[in-house]
Amino acid sequence: MTTVVELMNATLAKIRDMVDTNTVVGDSLTTPDGTTIIPVSSVTLGFGTGGTDWDGKSSGKTTVNGGGGGAGVSVKPVSFLVISPSGSVKLIPVEPSSGGSTIEKVIEAVPTIINTVENLIDKFKN
Repeated sequence: MTTVVELMNATLAKIRDMVDTNTVVGDSLTTPDGTTIIPVSSVTLGFGTGGTDWDGKSSGKTTVNGGGGGAGVSVKPVSFLVISPSGSVKLIPVEPSSGGSTIEKVIEAVPTIINTVENLIDKFKN
């Protein structure tokens, strides 16, 4: 027989497995020119657990137990922390501060990404 406390412990253990500090502040990526990029995310989670005992006369038992638990996690990228080789730090949000959508922000970033990839390829060729 599983108790409510056991259900809560199992649910929280699963949440700990899914979400850790690397989920909120991701692993850093260093480009060949020495720029460090660190992704930052927002993590939202919710969980619920419950149980009950009720009179089980119809089942032939004195008491019937029931319970359940569940959890949900949402991870949303929020920004990127960019540290240049000179030490300057810049926070680049994923969502634009006024107007526009995330896809527009990604489209705006494409030329910079392409230049970075081209520079990487050139450095590996040489």
